Amino acid sequence: MAVVLFAAIASAEEGTRILSLAESIESALKRSVVVSSAKEGIEVSESERKQALTGFLPRLSTSYSYIRSDETPSTRISGIGTIQTGTKDNYKWELMLTQPVFAGGKILNNYEISKLGVQRSRLEEAITVQDVVEEVKVAYFNILKGERILEVAKQSVEQRKAQRDTAQSFFDVGIIPKNDLLLAEVELANGLQTLVIAKNRVDLARARFNTVLRQDINAPVDVEDILEYRQFEKSLKECLAYALEHRSEIAASMLGVEQSKKAVGLARSEFYPAVNFVGNYAKFGDEPSVAGTEFQDQEEWYVMAMATWDFWEWGKTKHSVDASMSRLRQAENSLTDVKDKIALQVKDAYLSLREAEKRIFVAQKAIEQAEENYRINTERYKEQVATSTDVIDAQTLLTRAKADYYNSLSDYNIAIGRLERSVGIIYPESAGDI
Repeated sequence: MAVVLFAAIASAEEGTRILSLAESIESALKRSVVVSSAKEGIEVSESERKQALTGFLPRLSTSYSYIRSDETPSTRISGIGTIQTGTKDNYKWELMLTQPVFAGGKILNNYEISKLGVQRSRLEEAITVQDVVEEVKVAYFNILKGERILEVAKQSVEQRKAQRDTAQSFFDVGIIPKNDLLLAEVELANGLQTLVIAKNRVDLARARFNTVLRQDINAPVDVEDILEYRQFEKSLKECLAYALEHRSEIAASMLGVEQSKKAVGLARSEFYPAVNFVGNYAKFGDEPSVAGTEFQDQEEWYVMAMATWDFWEWGKTKHSVDASMSRLRQAENSLTDVKDKIALQVKDAYLSLREAEKRIFVAQKAIEQAEENYRINTERYKEQVATSTDVIDAQTLLTRAKADYYNSLSDYNIAIGRLERSVGIIYPESAGDI
């Protein structure tokens, strides 16, 4: 508690705001380029859906043409002579409306595929969000772990300084030989080196955290200390069941199967004729204004129903259907593979969590024993019934026990975050909802 309070006071003095885990996640999601890219993917899919929707609607097209003949069109009539039937210059403006009536399911299936694509893009955005949230949690708890290990390193240096001072006083009065003092000096130097390494690791953890939040890599960072043990009571069976129901990757793969089914229908649509309603309006003339000629009316229009059917293309449509069927089987196999991998991810995360949990309690007991061992050896050394080596060994055991505890505690919290990701928890939900 004193360490946390000191950190809070120091941060306030430096003007650095202490970030909570929730604030860190919100900041990362707001600035993340991968989340932004996923949102753009939704926009792409939505535009493709709207594009596919236009297939149901009538198409309106226009054209303007000019033809110049090498001679004036004419015809010879027996007994009358040659009669002019047209002009050398001919202009034509045409407006055509085409309304699809039947396409063998091609338009509908294409639209259904694009609509499923929108849903899939939304799921991919959720997957990206979950990945970013997991990154933030790992980076967040690595800072806390580094800070705790740094504090242990500082305590170790203080203990080694005290031992060096005690050894110095004993040497000054001739109680211990020079090599005992030198041993204490060497161990103090080793402790200082360990302290430098611990400081560097904290700086690196903060740099990684800044990178995840997409802020200046050297920006000062302070995070709320939430490194504590919180019991996780769900069983592996419950986690697996939740994951199979809530993982966005499974839902996305299922949509992929549905898209492949629609693609089979899209390929089969080529077996059927296409029926369209066509309306045409045209204007003619021997001048660009298409104002008509003495040989032709200025305008005409017509409507018609037109059916086209490519009934023989050397098996092209059949091969296309076969390819679509193979892609459907691939999508179904991919769905099965995704489920298997997710089950493995959940079990791996769950076992890692339980392993870290057990290590926490073992390390707690080890700290109690190491502290008592250090106290006894320190007192025995003062009475000169123990050597410097005994005290140094006790210090090393205590430092290692504390480091193991904080490593286990941080690994446990990180494991909870990874388990939440593996079962499909979407921020800001918590694993308590499993």
